[in-house]
Amino acid sequence: MLILDRKPHTIEDLDWILEEAKRNGIHTDNHKRQFYNIVCAFDIETTSFNDDVPEEYTDHDVYEYLKGQKIRITQQVFSDIPDLPLIRRSLFGQLYLSKTEGIAVDILYKELTNIFPYYFNEEDTPNISDQLDRILTVFLSQKPRHERADDTKRSIMYIWQLGINGHVVIGRTNEELVYTFNYIAEYLELNAEDKRLFCLVHNLSMEFQYIRKLFEWSKVFSLDTRKPVYAINSKGIEFRCSYILTNMSLAKVADNLTTPEFSDLKKLVGDLDYYKPRHTKTVITDKELEYCMNDVLILNAFQYEQLQREKKMFNIPLTCTGYARRFCRKNCLYGNEWKTWRKQFNKYHTLMKSLQITDLAEYEQLKRAFQGGFTHATNYWSGYTVSNVDSIDFTSSYPYVLLSEQFPMSTGKIVKPETPEELENYLTKYCCLFDIRFYDLQPVLEYENYISASKCFQKINAVENNGRIYSADMISTTITEVDLKIIDKTYTYSRKEIANFRIYKKGYLPKELIKSIIKLYSDKTTLKGVKGKEQEYLVSKGLLNSVYGMMVTDFIRDEILYTTDWCPKPDLTPEEQKKINEQQLNKYNNSRRRFLFFPWGIWCTCFARRNLFLGITEFCNMDNGFNGCDLLYEDTDSLKVINIDRHREFIDKYNRLCEFKLKKMCEYHDIDYNDLLPKTIKGIVKPLGVWDNDGHYDKFKALRAKAYMVLENGELNITVSGVNKKVAVPWLVKKYGIEGCFEHFNDGLEIEAAYTGKLTHYYIDDYHEGVLTDYNGIECKYEAPSGVYFEQASYNFDISVKYIEFLKGLFYTK
Repeated sequence: MLILDRKPHTIEDLDWILEEAKRNGIHTDNHKRQFYNIVCAFDIETTSFNDDVPEEYTDHDVYEYLKGQKIRITQQVFSDIPDLPLIRRSLFGQLYLSKTEGIAVDILYKELTNIFPYYFNEEDTPNISDQLDRILTVFLSQKPRHERADDTKRSIMYIWQLGINGHVVIGRTNEELVYTFNYIAEYLELNAEDKRLFCLVHNLSMEFQYIRKLFEWSKVFSLDTRKPVYAINSKGIEFRCSYILTNMSLAKVADNLTTPEFSDLKKLVGDLDYYKPRHTKTVITDKELEYCMNDVLILNAFQYEQLQREKKMFNIPLTCTGYARRFCRKNCLYGNEWKTWRKQFNKYHTLMKSLQITDLAEYEQLKRAFQGGFTHATNYWSGYTVSNVDSIDFTSSYPYVLLSEQFPMSTGKIVKPETPEELENYLTKYCCLFDIRFYDLQPVLEYENYISASKCFQKINAVENNGRIYSADMISTTITEVDLKIIDKTYTYSRKEIANFRIYKKGYLPKELIKSIIKLYSDKTTLKGVKGKEQEYLVSKGLLNSVYGMMVTDFIRDEILYTTDWCPKPDLTPEEQKKINEQQLNKYNNSRRRFLFFPWGIWCTCFARRNLFLGITEFCNMDNGFNGCDLLYEDTDSLKVINIDRHREFIDKYNRLCEFKLKKMCEYHDIDYNDLLPKTIKGIVKPLGVWDNDGHYDKFKALRAKAYMVLENGELNITVSGVNKKVAVPWLVKKYGIEGCFEHFNDGLEIEAAYTGKLTHYYIDDYHEGVLTDYNGIECKYEAPSGVYFEQASYNFDISVKYIEFLKGLFYTK
């Protein structure tokens, strides 16, 4: 059992802490690489401030002389200066560096030595690469102040915490940090190739920016520039991002700990004021120190629980979808009987070989057709406060459609429908993917519109309803047969043109995958609230939510390189990029470990949107004799509605349809339908896919997508993308009162920076030094190899002019 030590320790305590931790043992993975089963977590606290930096030069003569110049550089210079492609991009529009045109570097440098001898000396820089480096140095240094507005932004680390086996070592300086990790590597005899120690960091992208210049790195794997998943230093310390693993805030990670001994371990709030300037000599109070230590203790506890379940540290995956991927892969490829696993593997692998993406054109077309959930505020009620509002949602929307619908179950095939009857036959009997052009598009459903403007690659005279196409003379987009059915019900058009029409045979997902989803849903339902089963419940819930996500993981992506800095995407020719992409596609198609088909994820969201639009069309009161619009807001799997009682017949009919479709799937796969009817701890049956009551609001007001306010049981709440409601709501209530909040929740409302919980950040990549005075008046010299500058940001509820003009142009009365 991991015992959490709440006392701070120093570097001098490392020997006995490491010796105690070593008792947890070491294991070897399939590559014969060794990993310590030691729980280890790292965190830092930083401060951001502004520093007045004097101009390095008093004039800008060289800058003005060089601005707009075309400088011709050779391939040799490119080879000598590895960062030159990055420099070229950063100087775009200011200094033109070309391989083919302009003045040669050495000739330009000779001119500069004659004009500006106090900046340039030919004897000191005989090499052309050195000459270019000097030119760039002076040019950048002489940028006018208004072009270097971020030059005063500073950020430094003033304390770091390292949690090892439940003990927390505290340090203050970069030098102590480097010494500590080097000492650990030496004590445990680590190295990057053969023996490693995992160290969790919550939001590694931030911490890495502060430590990346302190170590040499063996490998850094990133999902995107500045977003490392893990980083292995040359000594064998592997820093892993626990945020990417959990997809939860640190507070949520603490809330989801299930070991009774960790029940009092919560993310502390308010004990550390981030906006007070601090440095390495600033006195840290006991409360502040407890706050710092608590963060790594949470990660120690989390990692311990993962280790108890996984047995080996290496078995803990990298991302939140990794658990689901491993669970489903095992069930699909190998099953639970070791005697029959080879037979099952061959059967499933044969299926996967028949499900291939033929070429890059098909892959790009699938990506064009992909859309996530539908989130929007109906234009009828946008900006109005409405009383007695109900919220209804689907029970596990994505898992339901994965079980109940038929998906692409063959390799795609290009066909050319010659007649409307042939086209209708394909649309009815196959899963279809195609590019389409609509002419004279007009809405049937006035209050809500389906087509996303961002998904149209051609638009003529399009009228947009907050990101959705209301009407247009012409649009071109990529859709599936499911999308077309929705469009046909919600728009009219004079004609359509179809191209690149692909068909796939329809079928239910493989039985092995379906049984995996059923198992996860059943566990999630039956284990919720059961004492002693908290861990199992959280695991099943997380796995179920990840099944869809792993289907749509992009398997063709640019490699993000990091050496001593983030490297830009290689400047490849289209032919070179195509060759790399084809290699990745072939790897995907031929992988013996593959158990999913990328198009499944595309159709999953299509079916979910279609189900949602059945509700949208019903509550928008099409052809049902009601006046007005009973729909206020929709978000992926839920609706905010009024007058719900007059739509009960629709809800009951839809819920019966869910039962019918699931029974039909069970009959096909010979699965007991009762397996899909798990009961909660209170004995309540929770069927999949049905509409369920999700709450009742006294008042509701939506401005646009991801911006609405509710009053529920006397408590005010807001959902606004980019705003922390825990700090914003108390400020709003104090300033306006509850009734006044609804009145002021409009275009132009601004929440002050201190009450949004929103931070903007700037990456600082250059070395800086200076003197900082902390909030106690104590001065200290600082050195910052790199960092991230954070500052509070206000939030303005600005509704786009385009949307306001659209609302003004609607001719209806309420």
